[in-house]
Amino acid sequence: MTSLPPGPPRSFPDLLYLLRDLPPPAEASAAAARARQAELTKPQGSLGRLEEIAEFLARWQGREMPALEHPLVLIFAGNHGVVAQGVSAYPPSVTQAMVDNFASGGAAINQICKAFALDLKVVPLDLATATEDFTRAPAMSEAEATAHFARGMAAVPANADLVAIGEMGIGNTTSAAAIYAALYGGLPAYWAGRGTGVDDAGLARKIAAIDAALAAHGAHLSQPLEVLRRLGGREIAAMAGAIVAARRAGIPILLDGYVACAAAAVLHAQDPELIAHCLAGHQSADGAHANVLARLGKRPLLDLGMRLGEASGAAMAAGLVKAALACHTGMATFAEAQVAGKSGS
Repeated sequence: MTSLPPGPPRSFPDLLYLLRDLPPPAEASAAAARARQAELTKPQGSLGRLEEIAEFLARWQGREMPALEHPLVLIFAGNHGVVAQGVSAYPPSVTQAMVDNFASGGAAINQICKAFALDLKVVPLDLATATEDFTRAPAMSEAEATAHFARGMAAVPANADLVAIGEMGIGNTTSAAAIYAALYGGLPAYWAGRGTGVDDAGLARKIAAIDAALAAHGAHLSQPLEVLRRLGGREIAAMAGAIVAARRAGIPILLDGYVACAAAAVLHAQDPELIAHCLAGHQSADGAHANVLARLGKRPLLDLGMRLGEASGAAMAAGLVKAALACHTGMATFAEAQVAGKSGS
């Protein structure tokens, strides 16, 4: 693997450099985990996707017997200038209020983290100042987008063994829908959902804002990183950075919903291998998330009709991942339990 240039990335060429020469998956560890699954006291394949999850963890942690000693929920928060176009049912001040709610333990994600013994880290990103309104100008400069990508990379602790990634940001479903429209084509009305619960008039404004953004930036949207900086937000750039940092460090990722997958979609458009270590925690009820997941080649672990964001769906899936690992490491083999295996007849 190519060593990184000294210091944090400062430009898109720096980012492109660190996206090269990714460490390969540990297929020997995955094969060993698969062989162990065949020896556990159950009919082969009877635990379904739980067996696939155990193998996935082995592949990306690089060990036959993976561990989840430091599972982390990582939330990035950012504000969006496009809110000025009336695309959200809530004002930008709600982003800071929710960050405060996370800190005091009063949000849904706090309860899910407690239920599954998950650490929680929240990273607010310059909430006092929104990004530019992308109907009028690029949401971020190249330097700003790169800086927040780097902040996302730096937020991933070295001892994490699983990261469930999510966001908080009023207006960010508009940003995500614009990213999908730029990457995948199709009408903005297809990609735009109701997000925080906008009424019909708010949805119409959301669609109009995405239309205006695509018209304003269309000549510059052939490169994924340009899509990120022109139509994205600080938290989306940071999530992309965190995903890349985890890929380089051998840390599996659980993606949350519609907005988190926009960060993954930018990376996937650059190189599908950049998100090979990611599982889709759940399928969001917002927007065209099922279509997004299909394009990313990700089958969701859960489909609970959730559309909250704040990594809540990914954190729910982390409970499932912990159960899969417990079966993989805790079950006895046929030999250990002195149970007869399947006969050859």
